[in-house]
Amino acid sequence: MVTQHADEPLLRLTWTDRVTGAHGYLVVHSLVSGLATGGTRMRAGCTMSEVEDLARGMAAKTATFDLPVGGAKGGIDFDPRDPRATEVLRRFCQAMRPWIDAHWVTAEDLGVPQHVIDEVFADLGLEQSYHAAIRRAADPARTLRRVQAGLNAPVPGGLLLGDVIGGYGVAQACLGAAAAWDWSVAGTTVAIQGIGTMGGGAAWYLHEAGMRVVAVADAAGTLYDPAGLDIPALLQARDAYGEIDRDAVPGHVERLPRNAVLGVAADVLVPAAISYALTPDNSYDVRAAVVVEAANAATTPEAEAMLAARGVPVIPDFVANAGAAAWAWWLLLGRVGAEATDSLLKLRTEMQAKVALLLGAWNADRVPPRQTGWEFVTARENAVTPAESALTIP
Repeated sequence: MVTQHADEPLLRLTWTDRVTGAHGYLVVHSLVSGLATGGTRMRAGCTMSEVEDLARGMAAKTATFDLPVGGAKGGIDFDPRDPRATEVLRRFCQAMRPWIDAHWVTAEDLGVPQHVIDEVFADLGLEQSYHAAIRRAADPARTLRRVQAGLNAPVPGGLLLGDVIGGYGVAQACLGAAAAWDWSVAGTTVAIQGIGTMGGGAAWYLHEAGMRVVAVADAAGTLYDPAGLDIPALLQARDAYGEIDRDAVPGHVERLPRNAVLGVAADVLVPAAISYALTPDNSYDVRAAVVVEAANAATTPEAEAMLAARGVPVIPDFVANAGAAAWAWWLLLGRVGAEATDSLLKLRTEMQAKVALLLGAWNADRVPPRQTGWEFVTARENAVTPAESALTIP
């Protein structure tokens, strides 16, 4: 059975932690083949409406990348730096166990690294956060081995593929934008808000490709160098919360206020930190030619309309940051194996093709990329039949 995409979600659940009083939310926007996918985030101030927006975005991501699964999202209103955070996450997952067992495939998100959620699932006897899909496989043990091998495949820089694949997809979206306007890679500059898993991965791969990353921002402020930052060194200087040790930053690098990154003179702006980072109040600060959303719901609808009126397109999150979700399902479905090169090639090809489609419509008729993307999503969902959505996991 296929539940079509609609504004109203299929399910909203609210949970209250009896120990801390924290609230948690699960929103299942749609089920396809009885499954929905979407990460679990944790941040102080997380709301049901936020999680609902993110679940809707996940449904769009799965449709954009032709995945036979619906969209969902989990969220917990709690500070991930609190020493009790992992126990709160564990109790939340235990409470959501009926959905986690049978329907909801989750993964890392803001405030919840993949290794932490996998540890929680292991403690609950579920082995890995993709449990609901793996248990349906023809050979669950073999599928689990393939997933674990893919997540732990080494990539340059001493990193693991599962930790960087989302940022790699964002980098490919940026490179696709440069290609759409025939910009030289070496002559293209980028500013990145957020240097955690997604922003850090994007920065690494853009630097590796030869783009100049001129600004990055973390919770402590913005670091700016018009000649280009030493991204590998800055990433090496991050702590567990994605903040850069300022003692490791060269003296010539400018220290600016945290939100100054939005107004830096750069060709591409990548908001990779929090939802709703770009608002009507700060959209006029943006000096970039294009915004590539690495964070979920990084731009409010009003801000996006204001940017479009100024000739600045926004590559929406359900395309630009969907690489991790798409790749996870390619791995589950056996469309890629454990070799990192195969996964990177497939994601690069698919992401750049989608960005070319979005910016082609923008360049020809000034159709906002989000509108083109939603038209694709709607067409895909309307074309899906139960037979096409049948899920076979080898």
